[in-house]
Amino acid sequence: MAKRILVPLDETADAQSVLEAVADMARGAGATVRLLRVAPEPDEVVSEGHVIAYVDQEVARLEAESLDDLRAVEARLGGIPVECAVRFGDPAREVLREAEAFGADLIALSTKTASSLSRAVLGSVAEHVFRKAAPAVVLYRGARQGAG
Repeated sequence: MAKRILVPLDETADAQSVLEAVADMARGAGATVRLLRVAPEPDEVVSEGHVIAYVDQEVARLEAESLDDLRAVEARLGGIPVECAVRFGDPAREVLREAEAFGADLIALSTKTASSLSRAVLGSVAEHVFRKAAPAVVLYRGARQGAG
């Protein structure tokens, strides 16, 4: 059973569709969950030719916003030990780095809906993580929109 579960999330509801399954796994195994947000590396913010925020300021702002978002998600996982992390750069690469740093034995992430695994992950961050990750990877496909 997984004791350290890494859950990469972006801002979309699709990405968060994996949370219920992760919560069930974590409760059953007594696992710790690390929620991860990977953001693009920021640039200086320039307005009318003047720098109004330097890269380090943008990093701090984006990190604070991302941590606030992840803590809101954490609240939905009531009672499960949760850690939050923010990284900047290429999403697939940063997920793999975080998995190693965290000592994850499971990475759980959602994929877009599709009829087959290859179509669900082809060309995506999920496919890269699935192919390259050392720990086990669970790909969760959320409910299809309009299915019924």
